[in-house]
Parts: sequence; structure tokens; C-alpha cells
Amino acid sequence: QVQLVESGGGSAQPGGSLSLSCPAHGFTLDDYAMGWFRHFPGKEREGVSCISRSDGRTYYAPSVKGRFTISRDNAKKTVYLQMNNLKPEDTALYYCAATRVWELTCDPEERYLEVWGQGTLVTVSS
Repeated sequence: QVQLVESGGGSAQPGGSLSLSCPAHGFTLDDYAMGWFRHFPGKEREGVSCISRSDGRTYYAPSVKGRFTISRDNAKKTVYLQMNNLKPEDTALYYCAATRVWELTCDPEERYLEVWGQGTLVTVSS
């Protein structure tokens, strides 16, 4: 079964850190650009960070640049998101997705995301 399974979400205090992982099942990552997206209740999905398929180029949304780091390990078929200096406005449902449609656009439009997981909830509060 082709799927992505996110883990690592939870609760953190402002200024804290969380590490998200997203292993792929049933397919290899080599042919896919990967991305982390988040969904705020009642708002549009946002592209948080993406990493290209071939050369490891990265994209970060302005709101997370300097705080979040995306990485991938194709041998382990896993993509990661290290989140530091978390803020209450980072509270959202985070999920990862794989696509061959774009390389680094980080477009969150569902029709471009070929494989995506169920998400993991991140809550930042004091």
C-alpha cells in the first residue's frame, strides 16, 4: 500500500522544539519532491517547507524560515521536519506529501500532491 505516515507531533511550549518524521511505505522517495504542509482550522492549506527530488534544494515559507529545517534520507525513505523556536501560530495539522508534478514550488493544491499522509497535530501553547 502506497502511503506516508507522519509522526512526532504533540504539544510544545513557545520557544520549544519538535521533530516530525514521515516514512514512505510502498514506494521510494527518489523520484519525488517532498513537502511538509499545514492546515489551520478554517483556513487554506499552507506549504511550510519542501525539498527537491534531485539536488536537495529547499523552500521555506517566510513564516518558518530560520526556525524549521527540512531534510530527506532516500535510503531510509523518510523526510523530516525539525521545528525550533515554535510559536503559538505554528499550531496546526501537519502532513507530508510526495509529488512528481513540481520540483520546488511547494504548491499545496491537492491535485498536485500524489501521495500524502493523514497528518500529525502540533500544538504550541504555554
